[in-house]
Amino acid sequence: DVQLVESGGGLVQAGGSLRLSCAASVRIDSSHYMAWFRQAPGKEREGVAAIHIRSSVPLYADSVRGRLTISQDIATNTVYLQMNSLKPEDTAVYYCAADGGVWVTRPLDEGSFGYWGQGTQVTVSS
Repeated sequence: DVQLVESGGGLVQAGGSLRLSCAASVRIDSSHYMAWFRQAPGKEREGVAAIHIRSSVPLYADSVRGRLTISQDIATNTVYLQMNSLKPEDTAVYYCAADGGVWVTRPLDEGSFGYWGQGTQVTVSS
């Protein structure tokens, strides 16, 4: 079973930066993709970034491209989300997800992922 633990959330002013971490209990290369999703109050969960583990090729939602960067460290089984130029609309609970080896065709679709972390709150003040 895959367990994911997020950390690094917090309160930051608009324009600031945060780096989220997702530590996996198993080798992350047991998954094809790992991804970050977020859910703001009253809104559906949306995929913001995904990374193909073997090739390190990232994929981003249009709303975050150029500001958020997903990366991985296979040696420590950790996936990161570097968030720069944060905006109040980035405020949400951020979740890490892994497919656990199930083939993924839509890496920003939450239905593609079977393993989830508990989430970490990111709050951006204006």
